Amino acid sequence: MATIELILTEDIHRLGNAGDVVRVKAGYGRNFLLPQGKAMLATASRVKEIDHQRRVIDELQKKAIAGYQELARRVLAVNLTFDMQASPEGKLFGSVTNADIAARMAAAGVEIERRKIAIAEPIKTVGDHAVTIRLHREVQTPVVVKVVASGAPAEEAAAEPEGMETEERRDFDDER
Repeated sequence: MATIELILTEDIHRLGNAGDVVRVKAGYGRNFLLPQGKAMLATASRVKEIDHQRRVIDELQKKAIAGYQELARRVLAVNLTFDMQASPEGKLFGSVTNADIAARMAAAGVEIERRKIAIAEPIKTVGDHAVTIRLHREVQTPVVVKVVASGAPAEEAAAEPEGMETEERRDFDDER
């Protein structure tokens, strides 16, 4: 059977990723991959060009990863303790969101997009919660978000009539 060598221009399931040099049946290449723009013929000059581009991209990726690792060290230095109002059972009135975490980091001088902060489940209780910050596909930083209760919410004293003595208040509460 006749086969041809092609350079893929996009990722193709079960065949390869963009930039890979693959050997496919001639009919598949001529009738599908080439007309669809999913591949180009693998000439010697194109293979050299792709190899050069791949080396350049790898160098850029290494520099980017080094920068993200430095950013990850700075992220770990940020104190992520939130003082929130909570019920006596430890449930928060509201929740801590990825936007809250991003704002706390921005206040500490570390700019992180809120979309890069992955919270497994909503933070709605007091305690320590694990959060992952995905800076790059190869650089992920686990951090701990600590939530502490700031105290009981304001009493509903405004609903009670003022000027009543303790005994009158009890009678009034019983009538409700």
